[in-house]
Amino acid sequence: MSEAARVAASSAFSQWILALSQTAAHGRRGRAWSMPEGNFAATLLMFPTERPELVALRSFVASLALYDAFVAATGRTDPFSLKWPNDVLLNGGKVAGILLERGPAHLAIGIGVNLVAAPVPAQLEEGAVAPVSLADEAGALVVPEDFLDLLAPAYAHWEAQFVTYGFAPIRTAWLARAARLGQPIRARTMREEHHGTFETVDAFGNLVLATSNGKLTIPAAEVYF
Repeated sequence: MSEAARVAASSAFSQWILALSQTAAHGRRGRAWSMPEGNFAATLLMFPTERPELVALRSFVASLALYDAFVAATGRTDPFSLKWPNDVLLNGGKVAGILLERGPAHLAIGIGVNLVAAPVPAQLEEGAVAPVSLADEAGALVVPEDFLDLLAPAYAHWEAQFVTYGFAPIRTAWLARAARLGQPIRARTMREEHHGTFETVDAFGNLVLATSNGKLTIPAAEVYF
């Protein structure tokens, strides 16, 4: 992500940046992100021109691209699902995460994948999804360069759908792969926690919960099962 910000200052074209090691990795809200050797860390640098709320929907585009890359790597669809807002699950464990960062004129889509090793978190929050690796859970041994060869064209496909047709087909495809759709979940915002049934994701990418007090639309939260 740091390299993408540096390159963006003198570049005007989209590109993938692959890191084979990291010394200052981070996740959402500044959380630590561990990257054992052999895992995948890449950033897609883009220069989108849409309104900020539309640009942010590319987290769903990236999720679908990751899903397709995993299917191509393993030949299986059944163990993978997408967790709102920006994780990919393998057999219920977190195998990949997505982080979007905006600059003055660029968007950086950071993607981390546990290809060969699942980091052991020092302190896992109650209810948080435990990390898993592609090698351990699916028996697929993929090096970062080869995974990027699967991910980049998959992203290009869904990006073309998004640019041409808008969020509607992305939303439909994402919901078809969503984890815990129609089931009880917890959504924790910065101020409070909500319990309800995961009903859908709306046309703006918001989580919609069916609660005892009616439908609740949540634009940003951490989701726990």
